[in-house]
Amino acid sequence: MEENCHQDKICSSKDLLAVRDALDVLSGKWKLQILISLLNGARRFKEIARDIEGISDRMLSKELKELEANQLVERKMYDAFPPVVEYNTTAHTRSLHTVIYALKEWGYLHRKTILEN
Repeated sequence: MEENCHQDKICSSKDLLAVRDALDVLSGKWKLQILISLLNGARRFKEIARDIEGISDRMLSKELKELEANQLVERKMYDAFPPVVEYNTTAHTRSLHTVIYALKEWGYLHRKTILEN
């Protein structure tokens, strides 16, 4: 880290690259909503779809595959008839809890700021 850089500041191109990597994985309208749904516990596909207003089955399927590829979601298939598939968070996802909490707090602050002006 640069000499004049405080721990809570983003100072270098390496720091910006790390932020870009995080945004690449989490960006979009649906990914964080899916993760928040799953932070409440394992869910089946239709349960996730019910939690997230406006998401199509096709988009949910696409986003779940991307989250699984990034090791943020695990898919577990049970040997049953009809087949049962559950999605859950991984330990890696749980490391995002403080980030999601901070976004929630900032969202409340932002909404209050905008509504007051």
